[in-house]
Amino acid sequence: MKAIVVRFLFAISLFSPSYSHAQEVLLKDSASVGVDADSLLQAQYLKKIKDIENLRIQDSIKKAELLEEISNLKTTDNLKKEALQQQLEAISNQEATRLAGKTAAIARLRDSNKGFPVMGFFKDTLLTIYSNLGSFSAQERAKAVGARIQSLSEKRPFYPDSLLSSPQYGNLNLKYQDLIIMSISEDDALWANQTKEVLAANHMANIREALVSYQEETSIVTLLQEFGLALVVLLITYFILKYIVKLFRWTAIKIHAQENQRIKGIKIRDYTLFDASKQVTVLINLNTVLKWIVMLSTVYIALPILFGIFPWTKNMAQTLFGYILDPLKDIALGLWNFLPNLFTIVVIVVVFRYVLKGLYFLKSEIQVENLKIPGFYPDWAAPTYQIVKVLVFAFMVVVIFPYLPGSDSPIFQGVSVFLGFLFTFGSAGSLSNIIAGLVLTYMRLFKMGDRVMIGNISGDVIEKNMLVTRVRTIKNEIISIPNATVMNSHTINYSSDAPEKGLIMHSTITIGYDVPWRKMHEVLVQAALKTPLLLDDPAPFVLQTSLDDFYVSYQINAYTREPNKQAKIYSDLHQNIQDGCNAAGIEIMSPHYRAARDGNQSTIPTDQLPKDYKTPSFRFKREE
Repeated sequence: MKAIVVRFLFAISLFSPSYSHAQEVLLKDSASVGVDADSLLQAQYLKKIKDIENLRIQDSIKKAELLEEISNLKTTDNLKKEALQQQLEAISNQEATRLAGKTAAIARLRDSNKGFPVMGFFKDTLLTIYSNLGSFSAQERAKAVGARIQSLSEKRPFYPDSLLSSPQYGNLNLKYQDLIIMSISEDDALWANQTKEVLAANHMANIREALVSYQEETSIVTLLQEFGLALVVLLITYFILKYIVKLFRWTAIKIHAQENQRIKGIKIRDYTLFDASKQVTVLINLNTVLKWIVMLSTVYIALPILFGIFPWTKNMAQTLFGYILDPLKDIALGLWNFLPNLFTIVVIVVVFRYVLKGLYFLKSEIQVENLKIPGFYPDWAAPTYQIVKVLVFAFMVVVIFPYLPGSDSPIFQGVSVFLGFLFTFGSAGSLSNIIAGLVLTYMRLFKMGDRVMIGNISGDVIEKNMLVTRVRTIKNEIISIPNATVMNSHTINYSSDAPEKGLIMHSTITIGYDVPWRKMHEVLVQAALKTPLLLDDPAPFVLQTSLDDFYVSYQINAYTREPNKQAKIYSDLHQNIQDGCNAAGIEIMSPHYRAARDGNQSTIPTDQLPKDYKTPSFRFKREE
């Protein structure tokens, strides 16, 4: 009896799916050279399964021996019987340990092993197979089970109650009449985290439902109804497209009819962007584009409806709808998830907006000198406000940045770094001008309207911004000077003290030593007093700047409060000097010419010479 039980258990072990497949796969794995992490994990799993199966076989043989020995004991031999019962309990505990080890091994493989689906009649998934059975891999099992389920569709009528499960060699077989559809092993149950009985019941329910649904949907009556419904959908689509074409043809006619009536072109101030005819052309093109968009959208919506009628094309319908619905769903879900961050951003923007309003109020008060800060000039208020405004905006962007969608994505961060790189290296020259512009603002070298000389350029300041300073010369030329150049040049401001202290204008004239200097001073002062825009108080004055070999340099100095009119003032002053010298009988000429001028006509204008003036004759001295 004992030998029969041992042979029976050994035969079961030979047909055990886990052991035989484990042995087969391990032989294959031992021959392979390079394996990835998943393959190595699979090999380790199969080796553990082999060890567990070997242990199970040994325990089964030992259990059979113990049961036979217990059955052969006499009823009075209680002590030995109790010892044998304890050994049976130990084997049962080992069985629980074995199952726990197998469950843990499967749990480690669960993420990497996605299983193989058993496809239904309409490309839908009925069930998923994860484990091997005997020499059959999970993929081969899935294909075989799918083919057997497909063969059941030919059995009409189908009797759902005939689909049953029955145990065999520790497995559960799903059968329909005499056809075995699949076997459910212990490993299948562990992969599903269910018992074999529950898993078998679920599989049978799915197969029954799929077969009943297939036979109902492929019946003659159902197919006729579906073809009729498809024809209705096609007719409705045809009429919709027909009336869409008519609608847009009518709108095109209306657009042409409104030319030069309601459609008169588009003007932006004095610039005509589109005249009436061009605007009509643009509207007609937009009408055509919109027509095709509506027509294609109608067809796109009709196709999934048409495909959804027939069971064989339902997956295509879901795919087409998914192309539109999935992005819309993602957008809607993204917006919904973004709402808390959006509220946070709105609060941040509102707070910073009121901060800027407060800063603007301070700027306005400083400009009108209602608020005075020692050492801070009113004309600094506007540029300082602009600088602080930029800094506040930059800080606001930094605060808002983490709440923006996609801000943590590598692409978003990479683009931000790239833009910062371009800004930094592409605007190096501009940044130097901006910094120079800020320094010039706080240096208060000049303001708008001042007459200045920057380097060798003289004119009135008409614009100064963060990058350049623009000057209008006396010849009405506009010269743009980069702020960095202004910083590196010397600047003369003629207007800064002119309103209060006056600007001293000066001109130098050289006269020979034969003219008394007091007389020359008087002539120059009178000439300055007669010149418009030169002040009487402070009074003009004369400086003798040098005593040269043949002449004296006289410099007339006079005050003016109109530095922007220097050219006109100098012209008038020089005219008055000429008139004054002529009236006083003073010749303005080179003293070299005067040294050899005996017998020449005076250079004084004729109408200003004395009436008794005669051209002197040459003087000769004869020596004997």
